[in-house]
Order: sequence, then C-alpha cells, then structure tokens
Amino acid sequence: METTFDFEKPIADLQMQIEKVHQVAEKTKVDMSATLAELQEKLEKTKHEIYNNMTGWQKVQMSRHPDRPQTLDYVGQICEEFIELHGDRNVKDDKAIVGGFASINGQSVMIIGHQKGKNTKERQFRNFGMANPEGYRKALRLMKLAEKFNKPVVTLIDTMGAYPGIEAEERGQGEAIARNLMEMSVLKVPIVCIIIGEGASGGALGIGVGDRVYMLEHTWYSVISPESCSSILWRSWDYKEKAAEALKLTAADMLKNGLIDGIIREPLGGAHHNPKQIAESVKKQLLADLAILKAQPASQLVAERIEKFSKMGVVIE
Repeated sequence: METTFDFEKPIADLQMQIEKVHQVAEKTKVDMSATLAELQEKLEKTKHEIYNNMTGWQKVQMSRHPDRPQTLDYVGQICEEFIELHGDRNVKDDKAIVGGFASINGQSVMIIGHQKGKNTKERQFRNFGMANPEGYRKALRLMKLAEKFNKPVVTLIDTMGAYPGIEAEERGQGEAIARNLMEMSVLKVPIVCIIIGEGASGGALGIGVGDRVYMLEHTWYSVISPESCSSILWRSWDYKEKAAEALKLTAADMLKNGLIDGIIREPLGGAHHNPKQIAESVKKQLLADLAILKAQPASQLVAERIEKFSKMGVVIE
C-alpha cells in the first residue's frame, strides 16, 4: 500500500472517487466518461496546487518517503557499469555509504552516496543511512582513488545525519568529517554533489563539498533536523513544523541564500512517482556539468571551490 501524507488526502480522495466511478461504469455499462473527465481535471488541478505550494515540513516528509529512489536506484538507472568498492582499510566496511567506479554515457566516474535501505531488514543493515567514521573514511579513500586516476567524483546525499553513537565518537566521527571537508576542498578532480533526499548536518556535508551542489525539488538541507531543533528550543517535537519554516531548509531557500547551485525538478508528486524520469533529469544535469568541469585545469577547480565555500555565511553590516 502506498504511503500517503496528511496533506495529500484531497488527492487520495479524488483518486478513490475516480476508481469508484470506473467500477460503477464497468458494472452498469453506463457511459461515465464526462464524469471521469471532470474528476480527472479536478485531480490534476489539485495535484498542482498541493505539490507546487508545499511547506518546509511537507518537503521534509516528502524527502523521507519510503519509496523514494536511493543511491543504488540512481546507479542502476544512470550507469551502464558499476563496480562497488568496500572498506576504509582501517576498521571495516560501512554499509551506510556505498561507492565505486561507474560508467555514465561511456564516462568513468567515482560515484559515492548514502544508502538507507528499503525495508526494516535493509535499514538495520544500512544503519538507516547514518554513517560511522569508517563510512566517511571509505568515501575519502574512494575520492583519493578517483584523483589518482583523474576521474570525476559524483556524490548522492541522503542521510538523517552522521551516526551519533558513543562508538562513533570514540573512533573520531568529528575528525573524519572534518578531514573530508578539508580534502574535498582541494581534490584535483571535478566534484558534483546532489542531495536526493535528506541533507542533515555534518552527515551530509561530509560528502557535500563540490564544484556544483544541487538539490532535488522536494529535499531539505540544514544544520539540524526540524524535530531536533524543536526539541532543543521548545523541549518538544510538537513545534517541528514551525522549526522547519524557521530553518529555511528547502531547495528554494537554499538557492536564494546562495548555498547551492541549482534545483533539479521532480516529477509531479515526488521522485517516487516516476523514478525513471528523475534519474534521467539527474543524468542530464551530471553530463552537462561534467562536460564543463572536465575542461577546467585542476588549479582553477580548487581555487573556485575554495572561494565558493569561503563566501558562504559571510555577512557585512
């Protein structure tokens, strides 16, 4: 059964009405085409009204839809070949981050991303997409490998945050993310980052420093989740909707504030409604950017990347 959010109820009601009219028409053999056309028109209008005017919290909900495409779904759709590489050569192989060499339209790239899992068993195996330090160290190892062979890096971001457990802190979670920020800022190959779901805190930023950073239309990117922000400020999760608006975490907000380079439009109703279409849009954007970035010398890439991130958050009064 498909997951339906509260704000999608008017759409679900209309779809149910259309289904009932279809059943009546089939049973009675009466021509109901005029009624169906009217309902279908109303459905399309309602979809546009709802999906084009979503609040920050509704975008957060959409980014967490259980059927939303994840990193390996995009890899399967946009890559002709993919060789997954494992381990950080230090502790273990973190399953929350996947990566390896891939071929997109005949171009070799290193693709790295968070993987949350699709069902309960998978989510436990993937630690719900929350990486330990070894996940970020694996990602860095793969980026360095890409640099060695002069291959561009593509990262797909979708995480509730880095894993906050005691053992993660003992193994240097903060240091692992900080090192990634430093190393990615001076990596001598093109880096394109795309937020495909949730972009939470350092967990997202750990693989989010790039020459181009994009967000899918119904995703969010922030230093903290609305629930955590609400619990800190109001000692309760009840104000998560208010927190989501205050955080300005939507793709439109992030673009307006100059923190990302663009927004990739999703199919009406979200990426999960047409995974093939959103994969094509992502592929098109990647190929366009890689063509430009690969033509630039490494020194220019690094200089512009450092300047881009250094300008963020600077306020002159």
